Amino acid sequence: MRPIFVLVHSPSVGPSTWHPVAERLTAAGYQVRVPSLLRIGAGAPPFWPRVVSAIRDDLRQVSAGSPVTLVAHSNAGLFLPAIRSGLDHPVTDSIFVDAALPARIGPTPVASPELLEFLRPMAVNGRLPRWTDWWDEADVAPMFSDPMMRQTVIEEQPTLPLSYYEQHVPVPDGWDDHPCAYLLFGPPYDDLSAEARERGWRVAHLPGAHLHQIVDPAGTARHLVELATSA
Repeated sequence: MRPIFVLVHSPSVGPSTWHPVAERLTAAGYQVRVPSLLRIGAGAPPFWPRVVSAIRDDLRQVSAGSPVTLVAHSNAGLFLPAIRSGLDHPVTDSIFVDAALPARIGPTPVASPELLEFLRPMAVNGRLPRWTDWWDEADVAPMFSDPMMRQTVIEEQPTLPLSYYEQHVPVPDGWDDHPCAYLLFGPPYDDLSAEARERGWRVAHLPGAHLHQIVDPAGTARHLVELATSA
């Protein structure tokens, strides 16, 4: 049985960042789910259990015995151990796409002290601007090749609370006792892809900016299929 690709978007953006890849995978004959995490920033901390619940709720439409391949982009990678631990479905592979890595042992901070220092002055009543509003146009523009897709991604973004980035995400022991892989687009995630290689994971490189999955969905889909051992 082919695994179902579960494409997990970064909570900093939205599910539209995975929709083009989902279309390519579906056209190739794979089942795909793109759960929405747009509501996980509502209410008080902790936020990580809501990420797990959102994935579980989305997969209720899939029979419990169906295997899944978890695919996480950007800081969604920090939640993959907790997601896997919280699912009823067998996880055949976990693939990190230009993603943050969970700590080898113990809880993982969502943001480094340097990033938190950068973010705190932006917060208004405890809530941050949209992710693309953190950066200059010179940083944002190269991530988009299509104006319509740019508008969709930018308008969909949530305004997350600062406390989302101040949280620590648990890392269950033994979560990585299954095949894991890393798909690198480019800096600054090259150091993380090197760490993934050190962990013994398969690593592939598809050169591009951080949202390259919306620029080259066909290439991204092809790499995901190649990295998924059971596909």
